[in-house]
Amino acid sequence: MWRMPAETAEHTRTWMAFPREGFTLGDTAAAREEGYAAWTAVAHAVIEFEPVTMVVDPTEIARARRMLDSSIEILEAPVDEFWMRDMGPTFVLDDDRPGALGAVDWIFNGWGAPAWAEWQKSAQVARIVGEAIGAEVISSLLVAEGGGLHVDGAGTVLLTETVQLDPRRNPLADRARVEAEMARTIGADQAIWLSQGLTRDYDDLGTNGHVDIVATFTAPDRVLLHDQLDAGHPDAQVMKALRGELESQFAALGRAVEITALPAPSTLRDDHGFVDWSYVNHLVVNGGVIACGFGDEVADARARAILSESYPGRTVTTVDARPLFDRGGGIHCITQQQPALPAAG
Repeated sequence: MWRMPAETAEHTRTWMAFPREGFTLGDTAAAREEGYAAWTAVAHAVIEFEPVTMVVDPTEIARARRMLDSSIEILEAPVDEFWMRDMGPTFVLDDDRPGALGAVDWIFNGWGAPAWAEWQKSAQVARIVGEAIGAEVISSLLVAEGGGLHVDGAGTVLLTETVQLDPRRNPLADRARVEAEMARTIGADQAIWLSQGLTRDYDDLGTNGHVDIVATFTAPDRVLLHDQLDAGHPDAQVMKALRGELESQFAALGRAVEITALPAPSTLRDDHGFVDWSYVNHLVVNGGVIACGFGDEVADARARAILSESYPGRTVTTVDARPLFDRGGGIHCITQQQPALPAAG
């Protein structure tokens, strides 16, 4: 049976996609350069811990080779959106076949097919990547994105009602159908459903509630949860409600959950309204954690300390994530881990 390992399990590599010109990257030369630099900075942080393979659109090959460290492998393929977590494969292992690597190919429709999204090319990336590395491609009829789920590696998945049950994604789905597909594709036999995501994530450019800026597992029954300390931000009430939902649903499963709050930075607003800046949107790598930074020395340091305690023995590296969040996501959103196969014998 297929099973998605926890992010804390050993990785073979991290996958990313290089930006390309278009709506997401920006409409000025300065904005475009900022985007290229932000994706490159994350890739260079990750390669300090594990290999990186970058999917690059043919129009961006020259720039990618110029900006990226030569150790980063390039896979050339058509790309329009470049949020690898969401349009790329979700990797799984088969415990009954130790040499088997699976690549779940969800349907990707640009987070509900909004008018602004360019997604038709990237909808093919999961299959292209899976076939390129010899993985078994597991086709799914569920419209889903990797940023919309988090697993503990032991059979539990975190989901959001406004994502998986979004009528723009899955108009005929209900909880039972989604849970059955999660069991079939990623081996999750228990689902924890959150009612919503962060406030900003429901804007036109949002994902409608991705869980990977809200909560993540650090171990089975241990969850890191976004926290908004300022009562003037609407997410303060959102997070109070979501903490209660986590506690009650784990209790209903006969399990006690240990929740660690991961407070947001002090910035509350930008030019577009309340921000959704979240330290939960980090990537766990071999021996390390790539953490979001927001130019707030006190909050960034506090987040590093919490992440270091939550992931013992891992080095926490902070990368400025503001250019990523300005474009709709964070470090976790632009990366996807490929789990290592178990050692033979």
